[in-house]
Amino acid sequence: MTNEGVEGTERFLSPGSGRGLRAVRHFSAGELVFACPAYSYVLTVNERAAHCEYCFTRREDLFKCGKCKQAYYCDVDCQRGDWPMHKLECVAMCAYGENWCPSETVRLVARILMKQKVTTERTPSERLLLLTEFESHLDKMDSEKDEMNQADIAALHHFYSKHISDLPDQQALIELFAQVNCNGFTIEDEELSHLGSAVFPDVALMNHSCSPNVIVTYKGTVAEVRAVLEINPGDEIFNSYIDLLYPTEDRKERLLDSYFFTCQCTECTSKSKDKAKMEIRKLSSPPKQEEVRTMVLYAKNVIEEFRRAKHYKTPSELLEICELSLEKMGAIFADTNVYMLHMMYQAMGVCLYMQDWDGAMSYGEKIIQPYSVHYPAYSLNVASMYLKLGRLYLGLEKKKQGVKALKKAVAIMEVAHGKDHNYVAEVKREIQEQK
Repeated sequence: MTNEGVEGTERFLSPGSGRGLRAVRHFSAGELVFACPAYSYVLTVNERAAHCEYCFTRREDLFKCGKCKQAYYCDVDCQRGDWPMHKLECVAMCAYGENWCPSETVRLVARILMKQKVTTERTPSERLLLLTEFESHLDKMDSEKDEMNQADIAALHHFYSKHISDLPDQQALIELFAQVNCNGFTIEDEELSHLGSAVFPDVALMNHSCSPNVIVTYKGTVAEVRAVLEINPGDEIFNSYIDLLYPTEDRKERLLDSYFFTCQCTECTSKSKDKAKMEIRKLSSPPKQEEVRTMVLYAKNVIEEFRRAKHYKTPSELLEICELSLEKMGAIFADTNVYMLHMMYQAMGVCLYMQDWDGAMSYGEKIIQPYSVHYPAYSLNVASMYLKLGRLYLGLEKKKQGVKALKKAVAIMEVAHGKDHNYVAEVKREIQEQK
């Protein structure tokens, strides 16, 4: 199927990957390939009062819904625009009070179901791919994923059955939740903080590569796909589905577990960055291979332990996990090793939460250069690290370093977000204020 709905691109059958998206004209780095409004979206609960529920605008003078007192809006127009979706939750939040706690995925699926009830034609989000065409990979799901789906379906019935008439049958819901889990997107701000979840069907058409030629950023609830490398007519357009910091084996494992395919991209075939990513500390007596393997296993375990611990341990306990693991891994791994960087990044996050600005700055300074080496060009991870560091420097009255870091962030963001993005304008204002 070819569709001219997204100018400059077409849907095609990608060898070995099924359907995909390819360019029919040339795109330069920084150029907008296409934009896609969200089919359905939901603001994360933690960002309420900071962002408009309808347009995701970040501002301080929002006003709240008079009924539930939970949703916040720019103005009456935004409130009216959101009402067809917000009414699903407004009454329920009033009724359940503090017991209202559906997951973000459940909230998103409820909105998709509502949209499907009132939508009969192809939407502007589906110019190339219909939401109903999403892969679900039900045949590849393990029992753990199946149990999570069943729990989400139970929560959907519990919180929404009174407000959505005629919910689909169990099998249809199982498929829809699987489709959303495989094809959903996380909307993030300029520092990669989580703002919400959404489905963008046309964006989901792109296949994955660990050396992508486009990047997805967000302008409110619209996804923008920009070239980060030169793209020629006939080239397939590749996005990255995952964090690209990690070595080939880890990336392949993550892609297989979450998206059910084995990546055969050029980066996974060549493994060109693996040696630098797995840098071993230079010692007079180099560690044996078995010692390195044991430390890699420890690193993976501690990363998982920390992920779980975030839900129940105190910030100071979390920082201790980071510090102890860094000390242990540091006996074998160089500071530029990605497992070290992972735990430094977690430690920096905890320091920021605890308002230990010097501690956060110290970790950020160790992270930024290796990030610039390990990530592809125009990486949002690198931009967000320069941003965080720059803002930390300015807060600590290190003006020269702060401006330098913010300028490096802007250089990446102008390509990844586009020169006209409000995030770029905000950072430029921060630089200007220092003159």
